[in-house]
Amino acid sequence: MKKDSLSSKQLFWLSFLPAIAYWLLEEYTTLEIALMGGMALALIECCVEKYFSGHLHAMTKLNVLLILGLGGVSYFARDGVWFKLQPFFTGYAMGGFLLWKKWRKQSLMVEMFTDWGKTAPLPPEIYKKMEWHLAVFFIAYSSWMFYAAIKLSTDQWLFWKTGGFYISFFVFVIIDMVFMRMSARKGLR
Repeated sequence: MKKDSLSSKQLFWLSFLPAIAYWLLEEYTTLEIALMGGMALALIECCVEKYFSGHLHAMTKLNVLLILGLGGVSYFARDGVWFKLQPFFTGYAMGGFLLWKKWRKQSLMVEMFTDWGKTAPLPPEIYKKMEWHLAVFFIAYSSWMFYAAIKLSTDQWLFWKTGGFYISFFVFVIIDMVFMRMSARKGLR
């Protein structure tokens, strides 16, 4: 396999492996083996991403550090809930970062366009409003993931960590687009 043969989409799907491995291993083996498997796959994910893309994304680093740290706590506490809290912490970090950018009157999306050498197609105010909504979404969803980690079964938690997140995000985007259009129409009157 050539070094550049793994696409971003394939690397994206690779990021689900630690959670899926944890779920399968917890179902059929001991908690300790499940935690070791989830942590090992998180490290393998890092190595694969670094090998095929030449670098590690900041989100990958954050997630792997959380998986290793929370997995270690879970291992010594003999309680898998700590491992399952990773999406809670990641979501709060994302939401908090977007709120921090808002507080500084900056826009992450506009900065990304600038870094890519492109002009943002929409006015910066729209991106700032979108980022505010995203911050609220991340914090609300992370709160749900806290509940899922504490109260739901591991297979239910896995659904909400993977497919459930994308379904919720899709619904959020649709609602936000409708809201943004209504807001723009009111502004035009």
